[in-house]
Amino acid sequence: MKNFYQWYRKHITGAIFTGLILGILTGLFLAGRFEIILTTTSVLGSIYMNALNMMIFPMVFCSIVMGITGIGSAKTTGKITGAAMLFFLATTVIASFVGLVIPRMIHLGKGVSFEMATSDIQATKMNSILDTVKELIPSNPVAAFAEGNMLQVLMFALIVGFTLIAIGEKGEPLLKVIDSCNEVCLKVISTVMYFTPIGVFCTIVPVVEANGTSTIVSLATQLIILYVAFYGFAFIVYGGAVKFLGKTSPFKFFRAIMPAALNAFGTCSSSATIPISKSCVENELGVSNQISSIAIPLGATVNMDAVSIVMSFMIMFFANACGVNVSVSMMIIILLANVLLSVGTPGIPGGAIASFAALATMAGLPAGVMGVYISINTLCDMGATCVNVIGDMAGCVVLQEKIDLE
Repeated sequence: MKNFYQWYRKHITGAIFTGLILGILTGLFLAGRFEIILTTTSVLGSIYMNALNMMIFPMVFCSIVMGITGIGSAKTTGKITGAAMLFFLATTVIASFVGLVIPRMIHLGKGVSFEMATSDIQATKMNSILDTVKELIPSNPVAAFAEGNMLQVLMFALIVGFTLIAIGEKGEPLLKVIDSCNEVCLKVISTVMYFTPIGVFCTIVPVVEANGTSTIVSLATQLIILYVAFYGFAFIVYGGAVKFLGKTSPFKFFRAIMPAALNAFGTCSSSATIPISKSCVENELGVSNQISSIAIPLGATVNMDAVSIVMSFMIMFFANACGVNVSVSMMIIILLANVLLSVGTPGIPGGAIASFAALATMAGLPAGVMGVYISINTLCDMGATCVNVIGDMAGCVVLQEKIDLE
């Protein structure tokens, strides 16, 4: 049995990929014919997601506090946070530019016709940049954990971490409790990770079955171009950053982060992938826990590069399809708004719907495009989440090389 676990851990990436492929095939050809398959995979997928979500926020809180106290310096922690924000915002600007220029160059959407229908939008609450700043400090930390407000949990962890440094020995008992909680979280997460291939399989089946072959085929060309843009961006921008700034082989990087990337693709949640991302960069790429504990949760909150590509891409696609002219000046406004909106986009499935609604209104698109967009949102979201998570981990590798922790 011990040999099996060692073999399984070594080949976990292949197992996850196999689960992903089998899930897509099952969703396309079997789920619609055998109701029990859809029911079973939906239940098991929910259990897997709940098991991951169960430990996300306690783990993020504990790991950040331990990371800050381990650094022992507010100056170094500030350097890590500031450098991470700079990296994420810079790549988001590039992503928005790519999303606007490519569809315009190839006239994406010209000659496309589709049936537009109105749709009730059940979107996650979308905060403006000012609302996000105002709500950084949680008035009720317990509510921040219960509501899944990642930014407030981050801020609370920073406050507790710096306070423990300030009070010194008097904070040692609490620090030991937090350290123990951190170890418990890591153990639970590492156990859940063994079930990731099954979890990815079960979460992808209902997604593919719900969209069906007709939706996939009708927008196949647009989705293919979108995915080429996604992964071209990931390989060129993130691969280049890892090679030239992080001094790490891109081949080694992409091979090491594959478990987290595949999990993100299957679950459509960068927040739920935080534990796996941390494990990949720490165990496979040698990134310090002090860096990953801050950069990974921060990236899951503010790094929405691929969401920026989707937003810009879809705005141009629908504008061309509907005959709406988007001027160069409007492109620039959309690009800037895209960067700001990305900070308020939650790292959960469907979190980008409200962003698109805001940008579509700004571009003067008819309201009916929302129905079409929502029908393919999940298909876009899978690739976007995968790329966002890759960006979080690329940022960790760059920070590991550029920041002196001593």
